[in-house]
Amino acid sequence: MDNDSTERIVAGLRQWIATAAPGAQLPSNRALVAQYAASPVTVQKAMRALRGLGLVESRPGVGTFVRAVRTARPPDYAWQTAALGSPQVRIPGLSTPMRSAAPDVIGLHSGYPDRELLPQRLVRAALARAARADAALTRADAAGLPELRAWFATELAESCPVGVTPPAPRDVIVLPGSQSGLSSTFRALVGFGQPMLIESPSYWGAILAAAQAGVRLVPVPSGSSGPDPDELARAFAETGARLFYAQPNFANPTGAQWDSELTRQVLDVVRRHGAFLLEDDWARDFAIDAAASPVAALDDAGHVIYLRSLTKSVSPAIRVAGLVVRGPARERILADRGAESMYVSGLLQAAALDVVTQPAWHSHVRELRHQLRQRRDLLVSAVTEHVAAGHLDRVPRGGLHLWLRLPDSTDLDRLVRDCETDGVLVAAGAEWFPAEPAGAFLRLNYSGPDPARFAEGARVVGAALARQAG
Repeated sequence: MDNDSTERIVAGLRQWIATAAPGAQLPSNRALVAQYAASPVTVQKAMRALRGLGLVESRPGVGTFVRAVRTARPPDYAWQTAALGSPQVRIPGLSTPMRSAAPDVIGLHSGYPDRELLPQRLVRAALARAARADAALTRADAAGLPELRAWFATELAESCPVGVTPPAPRDVIVLPGSQSGLSSTFRALVGFGQPMLIESPSYWGAILAAAQAGVRLVPVPSGSSGPDPDELARAFAETGARLFYAQPNFANPTGAQWDSELTRQVLDVVRRHGAFLLEDDWARDFAIDAAASPVAALDDAGHVIYLRSLTKSVSPAIRVAGLVVRGPARERILADRGAESMYVSGLLQAAALDVVTQPAWHSHVRELRHQLRQRRDLLVSAVTEHVAAGHLDRVPRGGLHLWLRLPDSTDLDRLVRDCETDGVLVAAGAEWFPAEPAGAFLRLNYSGPDPARFAEGARVVGAALARQAG
């Protein structure tokens, strides 16, 4: 019999079930064959369809019955309210840059480069070699593999001028990603409830790590060229803070890069107040029009703590970073790392070291500079043409993002929703401010997938802004 016969039986039995009591037995298959003049196969198909709808249940050797409706009692977790109490600090939910995008969505929101910009062949080969080596079966040293520590130290040492003592491998702590380094440094050197200076705007992950550590953030205004040294000195004097978190090269989100004079002034302020500068050199491998010049290369007195991540440039699956820190501060941070994670996977360390010591790594970084320039310029052109209400204070000389200023009247939450409805994910700039935002901003990632659709994405943003203005 055809499907029409099956549907006729299903429809008839659904009417019967609607008036039957739960647990009532349905007519036998033989009876249904006679009643509907259908074949046994057609009746069996109908019964399978009813079971799939959850209307009946079969009991082998007994028959088929109307399924009793069981209302599930929702679990009661109210007791946890009293057990947990009120949190000491409230951690924000998942940040917009961490959201995954569907394949057909234009993703301008992410903080990670597209896989096409990664050294894929090097990473796959390095992981395969690491899996066959002893690193796959042994515990790594708490401070990290000696060879990888030496690589981090040597790379920074290459930027040190004559007269500055370069860092040694013993000054390096290998981390499972830079985020853990931020958390440990904030806990070990600042402490719960204590003040810490931070550029505003600044990296949302640092703001999150500070909230987790219970650190009290003190914003220092930072524009397209970096922070104001006078404001930094005032903040140190007023708060008694002992640590300043900053991104001197291609800052996330502004793209700012400190010039040599500002670097000297900031370093003087930090030294004068007997404080630390935590330098986050996250974009070291993403230079475009200018090289990254680490502030840490100018300091050998332990004032600058240098954080260098490989996660974004090598692979998001290889969460490895290095922290260069000298003096007693190193022991405090290392103790915190040991308490939290004991050590970093030796396999991942070995793979990271393999990648960055291959001759092809340097070729990849050189090619990456050209690819980023093309993508950056493509998105700048698209934004300039299609987002008339937006303003770019500067075109970044490195990094992965544009920092787009919007009219103060912009409803950012509505803008983000409207763009997502039209198939474009963008990140509202409010997440990058440690206090109240200084204006309405979007952070747009030009290293994301499918740059051919940047213009389409910019048109959606521009249209959503125009609707608000109209």
